[in-house]
Amino acid sequence: MIRYLLPALWLFLSQAAPAQTNRPEQYDKPYVILISCDGLRYDYVERFRPPNLLRFTEEGVRAFSMISSFPSKTFPNHYTIATGLYPENHGLVDNTFYDPERKALYRINDREAVEDGSWYKGTPLWVNAEQNGMVAASYFFVGSEAAIQGVRPTYYFPYKGSTPNEERVRQVLEWLALPEARRPHMITLYFSDMDDAGHRYGPSDEEHIGTALLELDKVLGQLFDGAKATGLPVNIIIVSDHGMIDVAPDKLVNTDPLEQESRYRIANNGALAHVYLEAGADKEAAFRFLKAKEDHFRVYRIEDFPFYRSCPPNPRLGDLILLPDYGYYLRDSRRIAQARQGNFRQGGEHGFNPEFPEMNAVFYANGPAFKQGLAIPSFRNIHVYPLICRILGLPIPDDIDGRVEVLEGILGE
Repeated sequence: MIRYLLPALWLFLSQAAPAQTNRPEQYDKPYVILISCDGLRYDYVERFRPPNLLRFTEEGVRAFSMISSFPSKTFPNHYTIATGLYPENHGLVDNTFYDPERKALYRINDREAVEDGSWYKGTPLWVNAEQNGMVAASYFFVGSEAAIQGVRPTYYFPYKGSTPNEERVRQVLEWLALPEARRPHMITLYFSDMDDAGHRYGPSDEEHIGTALLELDKVLGQLFDGAKATGLPVNIIIVSDHGMIDVAPDKLVNTDPLEQESRYRIANNGALAHVYLEAGADKEAAFRFLKAKEDHFRVYRIEDFPFYRSCPPNPRLGDLILLPDYGYYLRDSRRIAQARQGNFRQGGEHGFNPEFPEMNAVFYANGPAFKQGLAIPSFRNIHVYPLICRILGLPIPDDIDGRVEVLEGILGE
C-alpha cells in the first residue's frame, strides 16, 4: 500500500491533485488550527512558564483547565474533541476495546483498525468541513487517517511519531501559503512530546518535563510567528487530551489472577479494564468471582458504572468494568516484573476519572475570533467542537453532546 512507500514519496502523493477545492462561498471564512499537545497537563504552563505559550495564553483566552472525558486516554479524548461526542457515543471507548458485534478487537497500534472508518461514529471536524465544500488538512489527529462516512481530509498523513516537529510546522505553514481555492481552513496538528516525557519520567520530574515543554514551546513559537506573518485571519486553539500522575512500581495490580478465559475476555488498558462475557456465561457468577479478588480495584456491572452516560450501554464498554484505585494501575505479571526489576521504567500514567485535577487538560485560544486576555473556568472537552463550527460557519450536528453556548462567550464581537 502507498503508506509503505518512502516518506518523501508519500508526502508528494498525498498532496498531489487534491480531490477537494474550496467552494467560492468559503474563501472569506477564517482559518482554525487545532493543535493537540498530548499529555500537556493543565498546570504545566504555570509551573514551567514557557515564554511563547505564556504570551499566547495571556494575550488570548485560557481556561483554568479542560476536563477530559472518561477514560482520560488518548484516542477516546482526541476523537471526543474532534466530534463533540462522549466516547461511549462516538465508539472509541478506550485505546483498546472489543466489539462483540464485530467480534473484533480495536487497538491503537493496529493500523488496519485505525484506518478503517467503520469503527468511527460521529462527524469529525474535517469531515464536516469537507462535506460543506471547505478544504481540511491534518498533520496527525485521531481518526484523520480513516475514511469516516467515506471522507478524509483533503491533505493528511498516516501517523509517524518520528516525524520532526519542525517538519509538521513547516507543512502547516505551506498549507496556509496555498492559493485560496486549495488552502485549508480547518487544520489539525498533533505533538506527542509531553505525553512521551510524562510516561517515561512522571509529571513530578521537574527537569525532564520542563525541558520537554521548553523544546515544544520553541516549535510552537515558530508556528505562531509563521501564522501571523501570513496576514490571514488565523485562529489557533491549543488543547490536550488528558493529564498525568506518577505511578510507582509498587502500585501495579496484577491482572493474571483475574483471567478466566472460559467465562470472559478482558481488554486491559491500565486505568480500567473492560470484561466481555463469552456466550452463555453467567454474569453474576463472573461478578462474584472478580468481587472476591478485589484488592486496590473494584468491579462494577456496566449498568452500575458511574462514569458512562449512554443508555443502554454501548456494547463496546463490556459487561463488567474493573477500576483500580486512583494511583494504582492494572498490569499483567510480565510488565510488573519488568518494572520491579528496573528493566521497565514505570513513570506517569493517565486514564483515571477526569474529575481528579491531575487528569485535567488545557484549552488555550488566540486569534481574531477570540477575546483578548480572558480567563475562563474549567469546562468539558465536548464543547470544543461546536465552538470551531461556529467560527468556521459550519453546521453544528443536532446529535452531539457539546453545546455551543458553553464557549460562545469567548468569541469577540
